[in-house]
Amino acid sequence: MALVIPSLLILGAWHFLNLETLFKEKTQQTISKPPPAKEQALPQFTLPKADLKGLIGKTGFLNADKNIFFVDTPDKSYTLTTSLDTRLQKTLITALARLKNLTRGKPQRIAIVAMDPANGSLRAMAGFDLDNSHANPCMVSDYPAASIFKIITASAAIDSLGYTAHTPLYFNGNKYTLYKRQLTEVKNKYTSKTSLSRAFAESINPIFGKIGKNYLGRTRLNTYAHAFGFNQDPDSELSFESGRFSVTGSDYHLAELGCGFNRKTMISPMFGAMLVTTILNSGASLVPRIIDQVSTSNGQIIYKGKKEYYKTAITPKTATTMIQLMQTTVTRGTAKKSFRGFTRDKVLSKLVIGGKTGSLYNRKRTVKYDWFIGFGKEKTGEKALAVAIVVGHKKYIGTRASTYARKILKTYFKEIPVRTAHLNKAK
Repeated sequence: MALVIPSLLILGAWHFLNLETLFKEKTQQTISKPPPAKEQALPQFTLPKADLKGLIGKTGFLNADKNIFFVDTPDKSYTLTTSLDTRLQKTLITALARLKNLTRGKPQRIAIVAMDPANGSLRAMAGFDLDNSHANPCMVSDYPAASIFKIITASAAIDSLGYTAHTPLYFNGNKYTLYKRQLTEVKNKYTSKTSLSRAFAESINPIFGKIGKNYLGRTRLNTYAHAFGFNQDPDSELSFESGRFSVTGSDYHLAELGCGFNRKTMISPMFGAMLVTTILNSGASLVPRIIDQVSTSNGQIIYKGKKEYYKTAITPKTATTMIQLMQTTVTRGTAKKSFRGFTRDKVLSKLVIGGKTGSLYNRKRTVKYDWFIGFGKEKTGEKALAVAIVVGHKKYIGTRASTYARKILKTYFKEIPVRTAHLNKAK
């Protein structure tokens, strides 16, 4: 009996130590690998986008000085919170009011769209049409695209023909004309040599006419126009027209299409901003949106806006080259005058800025349409803005679209002073 008791004690001690070890191991496992939390059900938003379009169809977002709107229906009341930047909107509203009071240099039409290229949300939408005070000039595609179409032609050449920013190109005659004799591959003592980057920045028509007619041809031009979204309607919260493009007619017409020197290729300012998102998003465009959320009178959120990709038009490598070409337009090309000295500006010097200009008269030659579509993005941050501006000048040319673009970028990226009056009240 005396021998049994010590043995039991030893066995008990061993068993206790073993249980303690197992407990510690189990505890460590529990700490290092916690049991998966129960998944929380995502909120179910009950307002389809199709119904949202009907809800906001008559809401006056154009030239709005607020970003929250209230809509009443026979059944319910809704609160619409938008992505509009009120500071930028108010700046544009003030500028447009001044324009309407001008006796000389007042445009017939003007449309301004600013979009966040990171998610497609609209930051500004402003403009007017003297012939139709109820129209939204940002939504319609009755503006000739002019040289803005060179973005598609250049992208297609880089993407499918292997062009780079430094590809040597040649032309004869004036930069801004397009005669049939300028479309032949003739090199003589009158021939000028340039690069794709300079041809794009200076908007040289014969270069892009030859690319369209001699190298891209009908199929490629049509394919890339479709890839960028022409002749299609994005499923956006807003009902707007995109762009119209048609490959018809003679070979010379291919040259006209390639350089934008025609009145059949049309785009809307909203679509112009979409083209910029394609370049800034490695070749993928975004669907424009304006609604952040919709809530009912009892506070229930029934809709939330979300980022939506639309089309992938070009490769990321091509998009990077296009950014370089658009930068050259601002530093050495057709927008140089409007952006002169921006590298010394306190706000603009912190940005990478690029764009494309375009201009063309209407058929009656009573209005000259003047385009700038482009972007500004922080060199050291993630904030960016895509802009599309078109101005329909009458007899006298007033402020150009690229000048408005500069003002928009400076307003949007200017830091808001922090108020410190009520800070540190007590020490």
